[in-house]
Amino acid sequence: MKILLVEDNQRVARFVQNGFREEGHTVDYADNGRDGLFLASSERYDAIVLDRMLPGGVDGLGIVEALRKTGNKTPILILSALGEVDERVRGLRMGGDDYLAKPFAFGELSARVDALVRRSQFAGPETTLEVGDLRMDLLSHAVARAGRQIQLQPREFKLLEFLMRHAGKVVTRTMLLEGIWDYHFDAQTNVIDSHISKLRRKIDTGFDPPLLRTVRGVGYKLGPDE
Repeated sequence: MKILLVEDNQRVARFVQNGFREEGHTVDYADNGRDGLFLASSERYDAIVLDRMLPGGVDGLGIVEALRKTGNKTPILILSALGEVDERVRGLRMGGDDYLAKPFAFGELSARVDALVRRSQFAGPETTLEVGDLRMDLLSHAVARAGRQIQLQPREFKLLEFLMRHAGKVVTRTMLLEGIWDYHFDAQTNVIDSHISKLRRKIDTGFDPPLLRTVRGVGYKLGPDE
């Protein structure tokens, strides 16, 4: 299991890292909110263990909110010295999957993380994708933004699905060629730009904020501007 730990208390971080690694898990670590959000957005994890109060301009609830807005459904357990009922409820309503108050026993933390991962694995096949107010039904192929239906051609649907599955991350032209066109076109062709332009008009025109952005010299990114 691959776990992301975001915790600014070095003693607690070592305690948790050592425990998970002794159980055979891989642990990535960040000691501030900015780096934690970057790792959580750019890597794939089985679970995230997240301190509530963090330096770096982004606290734990800010990380949870940012991830959920981009459709990231990685199970998140919030660790916090704020153990009052109101604080636990707030953390869960923001998108956390579990909340454990400090001080805590590692055995309980490990058992809770295991339960979250099992629950996510048996949640059933994914049938919808959501990024902000943009929603895609994978069964009916219906796409809507803010409740307004959007008509897409088959290739546009496939392109949008790929972008939504990588929401919040930069998608390169090479990734699109491999994932959508199977390298049937040269990387320098304008087929990608043409399809991106058409898709942008359909999902962004008349809506706010724009979701599909060009990252100059790199590729494209779907998600609200951070």
